[in-house]
Amino acid sequence: ELLDNWLTCQSTWQYLEPIFSSPDILKQMPEEGDKFNQVDTTWRDLMEAAHATPSVLTLAKDPERLARLEEANKLLEEIQKGLAAYLELKRLAFPRFFFLSNDEMLEILSETKDPTRVQPHLKKCFEGIDKLQFQPNTDITGMMSVEGELVPLKSRIRPSDANGAVEKWLVQVEAGMIESVQEVCSQGIAAYASNPRTQWVLQWPGQVVLAVSAIYWTQEVAAAMEGKAPDGSAAGKGGKGALTAVAERCTAQLGEVVELVRGELSNLNRLVLMVTMGVHHLRSVCRAMIST
Repeated sequence: ELLDNWLTCQSTWQYLEPIFSSPDILKQMPEEGDKFNQVDTTWRDLMEAAHATPSVLTLAKDPERLARLEEANKLLEEIQKGLAAYLELKRLAFPRFFFLSNDEMLEILSETKDPTRVQPHLKKCFEGIDKLQFQPNTDITGMMSVEGELVPLKSRIRPSDANGAVEKWLVQVEAGMIESVQEVCSQGIAAYASNPRTQWVLQWPGQVVLAVSAIYWTQEVAAAMEGKAPDGSAAGKGGKGALTAVAERCTAQLGEVVELVRGELSNLNRLVLMVTMGVHHLRSVCRAMIST
């Protein structure tokens, strides 16, 4: 019984000791921190006594040792329950934390003064974000994909204003991600009409290129079916002839992209263009509508 309690205390203490060595964790969980300090004192006293008197029989005959270990294990169980409740609150405040393990969350929460500690875990929380762009003062100004594609944030995020509450500024990152993608898509829509498409596809993130291309294709198809020009003005009778013209434009655009891919491009631009070539199904949709 003594050895069972001793081994249980040892394994739990080894797991919790690095956690409660962090001043940030102690600040956020003062009650559990006090309990762990009690256990830590007990554990160190017992180990020092065992080192001084390594006789198994002598240690086993000490009834107080078993009582102290049982009390320590009871406190450790309470600490683990408190820790689980604490992590649950953090996950409820920022649900994307459910994608992280307890150990990964504790690594972030134990270094709240350093916002960059979230960087290794961002890909689990945000599928398209590899890292955030931090300024020297820790302000966040942009999002980067694993390919190195940068989308600037519309509004600067200041983690220092959250006073160590990581979940608060990560909620701001989530909202800023949506706001910024919407903003850059709006800018891409405006730029599409005033720039040659061969230049435009190289100036915007891949997601914007795909979304805006689909928007304009939908507009052109709807206009063709209604007998209107893409800008909404009257253009004669619509129907298969107009849809054929849209399909031909899709083919021409695809050809232009192929020529660009064959030229000298950065790896990022080449990747964006390869993704853009994947929208050839739009041409296939036009052909399917023509044939029906």
